[in-house]
Amino acid sequence: MKLYYQVFDLPLKHRFTIAHQSRDVQDTLIVKLEEDGIFGLGEATSNPYYEVTVEGMTTSLEKFRSIVETQNWTHPSELWELGKAHFSEDAFAQCALDMAAWDFYSKKLGKKLYEVLNLNPTHIPQSNFTIGIDSVEKMVAKMKEVNWPIYKIKLGTDHDLEIVKALRKETDAVFRIDANCAWTPEQTIRNSEELSKLGVEFMEQPLPREDWEGMKEVYKHSKLPVMADESCMVESDVKRCQGLFHAINVKLVKAGGITPGIRMIQEAKSLGMKTMVGCMTESSVGISAIAHLAPMLDYVDMDGALLLANDPADGVKVTDSGVEFPDRPGIGAILK
Repeated sequence: MKLYYQVFDLPLKHRFTIAHQSRDVQDTLIVKLEEDGIFGLGEATSNPYYEVTVEGMTTSLEKFRSIVETQNWTHPSELWELGKAHFSEDAFAQCALDMAAWDFYSKKLGKKLYEVLNLNPTHIPQSNFTIGIDSVEKMVAKMKEVNWPIYKIKLGTDHDLEIVKALRKETDAVFRIDANCAWTPEQTIRNSEELSKLGVEFMEQPLPREDWEGMKEVYKHSKLPVMADESCMVESDVKRCQGLFHAINVKLVKAGGITPGIRMIQEAKSLGMKTMVGCMTESSVGISAIAHLAPMLDYVDMDGALLLANDPADGVKVTDSGVEFPDRPGIGAILK
Protein backbone atom coordinates (compact mmCIF):
# COMPACT_ATOMS: atom_id res chain seq x y z
CA MET A 1 0.00 0.00 0.00
CA LYS A 2 1.25 3.48 -0.92
CA LEU A 3 -0.04 6.81 0.34
CA TYR A 4 -0.08 9.89 -1.89
CA TYR A 5 -1.70 13.30 -1.57
CA GLN A 6 -2.09 16.43 -3.65
CA VAL A 7 -3.22 19.98 -2.88
CA PHE A 8 -5.68 21.72 -5.19
CA ASP A 9 -7.01 25.26 -5.27
CA LEU A 10 -10.73 25.27 -6.04
CA PRO A 11 -11.83 28.65 -7.45
CA LEU A 12 -15.48 29.43 -6.70
CA LYS A 13 -18.03 30.78 -9.16
CA HIS A 14 -18.99 33.47 -6.63
CA ARG A 15 -17.47 34.72 -3.39
CA PHE A 16 -18.94 32.47 -0.69
CA THR A 17 -19.80 34.20 2.56
CA ILE A 18 -21.32 32.80 5.73
CA ALA A 19 -21.70 34.38 9.17
CA HIS A 20 -18.05 33.94 10.16
CA GLN A 21 -15.98 33.79 6.95
CA SER A 22 -15.72 34.59 3.22
CA ARG A 23 -13.69 33.00 0.46
CA ASP A 24 -13.14 33.17 -3.31
CA VAL A 25 -10.92 30.08 -3.49
CA GLN A 26 -11.14 26.90 -1.43
CA ASP A 27 -7.99 24.85 -1.03
CA THR A 28 -8.36 21.13 -0.59
CA LEU A 29 -6.29 18.03 0.04
CA ILE A 30 -6.97 14.92 -2.02
CA VAL A 31 -5.53 11.68 -0.66
CA LYS A 32 -4.78 8.60 -2.74
CA LEU A 33 -4.19 5.04 -1.52
CA GLU A 34 -2.84 2.63 -4.12
CA GLU A 35 -1.94 -1.05 -4.17
CA ASP A 36 -1.71 -3.59 -7.01
CA GLY A 37 -3.10 -1.11 -9.55
CA ILE A 38 -6.18 -0.28 -7.46
CA PHE A 39 -6.50 3.19 -5.98
CA GLY A 40 -8.86 4.98 -3.64
CA LEU A 41 -9.45 8.73 -3.35
CA GLY A 42 -10.48 10.85 -0.37
CA GLU A 43 -10.73 14.55 0.31
CA ALA A 44 -10.80 17.19 3.03
CA THR A 45 -10.90 20.95 2.54
CA SER A 46 -9.09 23.45 4.72
CA ASN A 47 -11.12 25.64 7.07
CA PRO A 48 -9.83 28.74 8.89
CA TYR A 49 -12.78 28.73 11.33
CA TYR A 50 -11.60 25.35 12.64
CA GLU A 51 -7.92 26.29 12.16
CA VAL A 52 -7.45 23.50 9.62
CA THR A 53 -4.82 24.00 6.90
CA VAL A 54 -3.62 21.72 4.12
CA GLU A 55 -0.13 22.03 5.59
CA GLY A 56 -1.35 20.73 8.92
CA MET A 57 -3.21 17.86 7.30
CA THR A 58 -0.21 16.79 5.22
CA THR A 59 1.99 16.86 8.32
CA SER A 60 -0.47 14.59 10.14
CA LEU A 61 -0.59 12.20 7.22
CA GLU A 62 3.20 12.07 6.89
CA LYS A 63 3.54 11.10 10.54
CA PHE A 64 1.02 8.32 9.98
CA ARG A 65 2.44 7.13 6.64
CA SER A 66 4.32 4.11 8.02
CA ILE A 67 1.14 2.78 9.67
CA VAL A 68 -0.84 3.11 6.44
CA GLU A 69 1.83 1.49 4.32
CA THR A 70 3.05 -1.30 6.61
CA GLN A 71 0.24 -2.32 8.96
CA ASN A 72 -1.91 -5.28 7.97
CA TRP A 73 -5.33 -3.61 7.79
CA THR A 74 -7.99 -4.97 5.45
CA HIS A 75 -11.14 -2.99 6.28
CA PRO A 76 -11.42 0.83 6.43
CA SER A 77 -12.70 0.67 10.01
CA GLU A 78 -9.48 -1.08 11.05
CA LEU A 79 -7.36 1.72 9.58
CA TRP A 80 -9.61 4.29 11.26
CA GLU A 81 -9.09 2.63 14.66
CA LEU A 82 -5.33 2.52 14.08
CA GLY A 83 -5.42 6.27 13.53
CA LYS A 84 -7.91 7.19 16.24
CA ALA A 85 -5.34 8.45 18.72
CA HIS A 86 -3.01 9.95 16.12
CA PHE A 87 -5.76 11.99 14.44
CA SER A 88 -7.57 12.96 17.65
CA GLU A 89 -6.80 16.62 16.91
CA ASP A 90 -7.00 16.39 13.10
CA ALA A 91 -10.33 14.87 12.07
CA PHE A 92 -10.13 16.52 8.65
CA ALA A 93 -6.96 14.61 7.68
CA GLN A 94 -8.41 11.38 9.05
CA CYS A 95 -11.54 11.95 6.97
CA ALA A 96 -9.56 12.20 3.73
CA LEU A 97 -7.69 9.01 4.59
CA ASP A 98 -10.81 7.12 5.68
CA MET A 99 -12.67 8.15 2.53
CA ALA A 100 -9.80 6.91 0.37
CA ALA A 101 -9.77 3.63 2.31
CA TRP A 102 -13.50 3.09 1.66
CA ASP A 103 -13.05 3.89 -2.02
CA PHE A 104 -10.13 1.46 -2.25
CA TYR A 105 -11.94 -1.26 -0.28
CA SER A 106 -15.05 -1.01 -2.47
CA LYS A 107 -13.00 -1.12 -5.66
CA LYS A 108 -11.13 -4.17 -4.44
CA LEU A 109 -14.52 -5.87 -4.06
CA GLY A 110 -15.55 -4.63 -7.50
CA LYS A 111 -18.56 -2.83 -6.02
CA LYS A 112 -19.88 0.68 -5.66
CA LEU A 113 -19.71 2.03 -2.12
CA TYR A 114 -23.48 2.05 -1.70
CA GLU A 115 -23.51 -1.64 -2.61
CA VAL A 116 -20.88 -2.40 0.02
CA LEU A 117 -23.04 -0.56 2.56
CA ASN A 118 -26.19 -2.40 1.37
CA LEU A 119 -27.95 0.85 0.50
CA ASN A 120 -30.56 1.47 -2.20
CA PRO A 121 -29.59 4.44 -4.42
CA THR A 122 -33.14 4.83 -5.76
CA HIS A 123 -34.11 6.44 -2.44
CA ILE A 124 -31.99 9.56 -2.18
CA PRO A 125 -33.23 12.91 -0.85
CA GLN A 126 -32.87 15.92 -3.13
CA SER A 127 -29.82 18.03 -2.35
CA ASN A 128 -30.28 21.69 -1.63
CA PHE A 129 -28.33 24.44 -3.42
CA THR A 130 -26.65 27.01 -1.19
CA ILE A 131 -26.94 30.79 -1.51
CA GLY A 132 -24.14 32.52 0.40
CA ILE A 133 -24.53 35.85 2.20
CA ASP A 134 -24.39 38.91 -0.03
CA SER A 135 -26.46 41.99 -0.77
CA VAL A 136 -30.13 41.16 -1.18
CA GLU A 137 -29.91 41.94 -4.88
CA LYS A 138 -26.93 39.64 -5.42
CA MET A 139 -28.50 36.81 -3.42
CA VAL A 140 -31.61 37.06 -5.61
CA ALA A 141 -29.40 37.03 -8.72
CA LYS A 142 -27.48 33.95 -7.50
CA MET A 143 -30.73 32.12 -6.87
CA LYS A 144 -32.10 33.01 -10.31
CA GLU A 145 -28.86 31.76 -11.88
CA VAL A 146 -29.57 28.19 -10.71
CA ASN A 147 -33.15 26.91 -10.85
CA TRP A 148 -33.36 24.46 -7.95
CA PRO A 149 -36.18 22.87 -5.93
CA ILE A 150 -34.51 23.44 -2.52
CA TYR A 151 -32.28 26.33 -1.47
CA LYS A 152 -30.18 26.63 1.66
CA ILE A 153 -29.93 30.31 2.51
CA LYS A 154 -27.00 31.47 4.59
CA LEU A 155 -27.97 34.11 7.14
CA GLY A 156 -26.37 36.00 10.02
CA THR A 157 -26.85 39.63 8.96
CA ASP A 158 -28.82 42.52 10.43
CA HIS A 159 -31.46 42.08 7.71
CA ASP A 160 -32.03 38.32 7.60
CA LEU A 161 -35.82 38.39 7.28
CA GLU A 162 -35.56 40.95 4.49
CA ILE A 163 -33.33 38.51 2.58
CA VAL A 164 -35.72 35.58 2.92
CA LYS A 165 -38.75 37.71 1.99
CA ALA A 166 -36.98 38.99 -1.13
CA LEU A 167 -35.98 35.48 -2.21
CA ARG A 168 -39.46 34.15 -1.54
CA LYS A 169 -40.90 36.65 -4.03
CA GLU A 170 -38.87 34.98 -6.76
CA THR A 171 -39.55 31.26 -6.21
CA ASP A 172 -41.83 28.65 -4.71
CA ALA A 173 -38.85 26.41 -3.86
CA VAL A 174 -38.36 24.96 -0.40
CA PHE A 175 -36.09 27.09 1.79
CA ARG A 176 -33.69 25.95 4.50
CA ILE A 177 -31.85 28.60 6.47
CA ASP A 178 -28.45 28.37 8.15
CA ALA A 179 -27.39 31.10 10.57
CA ASN A 180 -24.01 29.48 11.38
CA CYS A 181 -24.15 30.31 15.11
CA ALA A 182 -25.05 34.00 14.54
CA TRP A 183 -28.34 34.38 16.44
CA THR A 184 -29.43 34.62 20.05
CA PRO A 185 -32.17 32.39 21.48
CA GLU A 186 -34.60 35.30 21.43
CA GLN A 187 -33.81 36.13 17.80
CA THR A 188 -34.19 32.51 16.80
CA ILE A 189 -37.58 32.09 18.42
CA ARG A 190 -38.79 35.40 17.00
CA ASN A 191 -37.43 34.68 13.51
CA SER A 192 -38.98 31.21 13.50
CA GLU A 193 -42.44 32.81 13.67
CA GLU A 194 -41.89 34.73 10.44
CA LEU A 195 -39.80 32.11 8.68
CA SER A 196 -42.48 29.49 9.25
CA LYS A 197 -44.78 31.62 7.09
CA LEU A 198 -42.18 31.91 4.33
CA GLY A 199 -41.86 28.26 3.37
CA VAL A 200 -38.77 27.50 5.46
CA GLU A 201 -38.37 23.78 6.21
CA PHE A 202 -35.92 24.04 9.12
CA MET A 203 -33.30 26.25 10.73
CA GLU A 204 -29.72 25.03 10.95
CA GLN A 205 -27.41 25.91 13.85
CA PRO A 206 -28.94 29.23 14.91
CA LEU A 207 -26.95 29.53 18.16
CA PRO A 208 -23.24 29.26 19.05
CA ARG A 209 -22.02 25.67 19.46
CA GLU A 210 -21.89 25.66 23.25
CA ASP A 211 -25.15 27.49 23.97
CA TRP A 212 -26.93 24.39 25.23
CA GLU A 213 -29.13 26.35 27.66
CA GLY A 214 -30.25 28.63 24.85
CA MET A 215 -31.11 25.63 22.70
CA LYS A 216 -33.44 24.34 25.41
CA GLU A 217 -35.53 27.47 24.97
CA VAL A 218 -35.33 27.36 21.18
CA TYR A 219 -36.32 23.70 21.05
CA LYS A 220 -39.25 24.39 23.37
CA HIS A 221 -40.60 27.52 21.61
CA SER A 222 -39.44 27.47 17.97
CA LYS A 223 -42.10 27.31 15.28
CA LEU A 224 -39.65 25.41 13.06
CA PRO A 225 -37.47 22.31 13.49
CA VAL A 226 -33.84 23.05 14.34
CA MET A 227 -30.80 21.16 13.06
CA ALA A 228 -27.39 20.90 14.72
CA ASP A 229 -24.21 21.46 12.73
CA GLU A 230 -21.43 23.07 14.77
CA SER A 231 -23.04 21.58 17.89
CA CYS A 232 -22.70 18.06 16.48
CA MET A 233 -19.18 17.61 15.20
CA VAL A 234 -18.14 14.22 16.58
CA GLU A 235 -19.78 11.04 17.85
CA SER A 236 -19.96 12.14 21.47
CA ASP A 237 -22.05 15.16 20.44
CA VAL A 238 -24.97 13.14 19.07
CA LYS A 239 -26.46 12.09 22.40
CA ARG A 240 -26.07 15.61 23.74
CA CYS A 241 -28.18 16.98 20.89
CA GLN A 242 -31.17 14.81 21.78
CA GLY A 243 -34.00 16.98 23.09
CA LEU A 244 -32.24 20.15 21.89
CA PHE A 245 -32.32 19.62 18.12
CA HIS A 246 -34.74 17.81 15.86
CA ALA A 247 -31.99 16.76 13.44
CA ILE A 248 -28.21 16.67 13.04
CA ASN A 249 -26.00 17.58 10.11
CA VAL A 250 -23.01 15.22 9.97
CA LYS A 251 -19.99 16.77 8.27
CA LEU A 252 -17.61 13.93 7.39
CA VAL A 253 -14.51 16.12 7.74
CA LYS A 254 -15.46 17.17 11.27
CA ALA A 255 -16.43 13.63 12.28
CA GLY A 256 -13.24 12.06 10.92
CA GLY A 257 -14.63 10.28 7.87
CA ILE A 258 -17.22 7.83 6.64
CA THR A 259 -16.55 5.28 9.39
CA PRO A 260 -17.64 7.50 12.33
CA GLY A 261 -20.13 9.35 10.12
CA ILE A 262 -22.17 6.19 9.62
CA ARG A 263 -22.16 5.55 13.36
CA MET A 264 -23.38 9.09 14.03
CA ILE A 265 -26.22 8.72 11.53
CA GLN A 266 -27.29 5.41 13.05
CA GLU A 267 -27.17 6.75 16.62
CA ALA A 268 -29.17 9.86 15.73
CA LYS A 269 -31.85 7.73 14.11
CA SER A 270 -32.02 5.49 17.17
CA LEU A 271 -32.58 8.62 19.30
CA GLY A 272 -35.43 9.84 17.11
CA MET A 273 -33.56 12.61 15.30
CA LYS A 274 -33.50 13.13 11.56
CA THR A 275 -30.19 13.15 9.71
CA MET A 276 -28.34 15.07 7.06
CA VAL A 277 -24.83 14.94 5.67
CA GLY A 278 -23.45 18.28 4.57
CA CYS A 279 -20.48 19.34 2.50
CA MET A 280 -17.63 21.79 2.95
CA THR A 281 -17.21 22.98 -0.67
CA GLU A 282 -15.38 19.84 -1.74
CA SER A 283 -14.63 18.77 -5.29
CA SER A 284 -16.45 15.83 -6.86
CA VAL A 285 -14.26 13.48 -4.81
CA GLY A 286 -15.79 14.46 -1.47
CA ILE A 287 -19.25 15.02 -2.95
CA SER A 288 -19.24 11.55 -4.53
CA ALA A 289 -18.55 9.94 -1.16
CA ILE A 290 -21.45 11.84 0.43
CA ALA A 291 -23.80 10.74 -2.36
CA HIS A 292 -23.21 7.07 -1.55
CA LEU A 293 -24.38 7.69 2.04
CA ALA A 294 -27.47 9.64 0.93
CA PRO A 295 -29.87 6.65 0.98
CA MET A 296 -29.42 6.63 4.79
CA LEU A 297 -30.49 10.26 5.15
CA ASP A 298 -33.58 12.42 5.52
CA TYR A 299 -31.84 15.43 3.98
CA VAL A 300 -28.60 16.00 2.10
CA ASP A 301 -26.44 19.03 1.32
CA MET A 302 -23.98 18.02 -1.39
CA ASP A 303 -23.83 21.00 -3.73
CA GLY A 304 -20.15 21.79 -3.10
CA ALA A 305 -18.86 20.89 -6.55
CA LEU A 306 -21.67 22.91 -8.15
CA LEU A 307 -20.27 26.05 -6.50
CA LEU A 308 -16.86 25.60 -8.14
CA ALA A 309 -15.62 27.40 -11.24
CA ASN A 310 -13.23 24.51 -11.89
CA ASP A 311 -13.63 20.98 -10.54
CA PRO A 312 -10.42 18.89 -10.73
CA ALA A 313 -12.40 15.67 -10.43
CA ASP A 314 -15.26 13.84 -12.10
CA GLY A 315 -17.73 11.70 -10.21
CA VAL A 316 -21.31 11.66 -9.03
CA LYS A 317 -23.44 14.32 -10.70
CA VAL A 318 -25.84 16.22 -8.46
CA THR A 319 -28.71 17.69 -10.48
CA ASP A 320 -31.94 19.54 -9.83
CA SER A 321 -33.81 16.26 -10.32
CA GLY A 322 -31.60 13.84 -8.38
CA VAL A 323 -28.24 12.09 -8.53
CA GLU A 324 -26.39 10.36 -11.37
CA PHE A 325 -23.82 7.74 -10.34
CA PRO A 326 -21.00 6.98 -12.80
CA ASP A 327 -20.53 3.40 -13.90
CA ARG A 328 -17.39 2.97 -11.82
CA PRO A 329 -16.75 1.06 -8.57
CA GLY A 330 -15.95 2.66 -5.25
CA ILE A 331 -17.19 6.23 -4.84
CA GLY A 332 -16.94 6.65 -8.61
CA ALA A 333 -14.61 9.66 -8.54
CA ILE A 334 -11.52 10.17 -10.68
CA LEU A 335 -9.13 13.09 -11.11
CA LYS A 336 -9.29 14.72 -14.52
